Amino acid sequence: MIGRFKYDNEVLEGLVREERVIVQRGLYCDTFVLAELEILPPTIPSKIICVGLNYMDHARELDMAIPKKPLIFLKPPSSVIGHLGKIVYPGMAKRVDYEAELAIVIGKRCKNVPSRDASSVIMGYTCFNDVTARDIQKEDGQWTRAKSFDTFAPYGPFIIDSGLDVSDLCIRTRVNGKVRQDSRTSNLIFGVPELIEFISSIMTLEAGDVIATGTPPGVGELSAGDEVEVEIEGIGILKNSVVSDKQIKQ
Repeated sequence: MIGRFKYDNEVLEGLVREERVIVQRGLYCDTFVLAELEILPPTIPSKIICVGLNYMDHARELDMAIPKKPLIFLKPPSSVIGHLGKIVYPGMAKRVDYEAELAIVIGKRCKNVPSRDASSVIMGYTCFNDVTARDIQKEDGQWTRAKSFDTFAPYGPFIIDSGLDVSDLCIRTRVNGKVRQDSRTSNLIFGVPELIEFISSIMTLEAGDVIATGTPPGVGELSAGDEVEVEIEGIGILKNSVVSDKQIKQ
């Protein structure tokens, strides 16, 4: 697994081996204890592309037609936080929801990638939480404001190698230890290769960009004081706490 970290004032990239992080320093390596490091978002994406209504069981839950093409939208890089970062509940929102998602991390600049070659542009996979101000989404009728608040794109903790078979993994959300979402990536309507082909036909993807592949059924509400975990089999657990904007201002 690959991660980004902060140690004192230095930002590091390294390989995660159980409770240690190995950082390549040219001709030698430094080894750190994971607990000594601040875990940062795994990359600094130029953009985060999200896919809406992309789980078969979620579409059934909402009694909605299966989309014929992926429904995509963007989150800004300013919304990114990492593992253990705080999700800030904005004062203008009355309802904020979690949405657990499998994230694809792009490994190199690419455009017009056919689905058969998708694996060649993937750095790896990680966990993503598409935090959403649901009342604002309904009020606006489009999704930009509801999805774009600072801290509304937690992802991490680390990137697992692109060789992982993500076609049938368990994906869960827990809030304060209680399971709220529980599905499998085999329920994806559009899989990883199709998403990369479709999205790269529209926009150039840069190394470090993130594609969040959609959320399963069971989306629900968060409150200040909650702890939310997104767990994906074989990848890890992304954990974040929720605080009110008043707490941050203090």
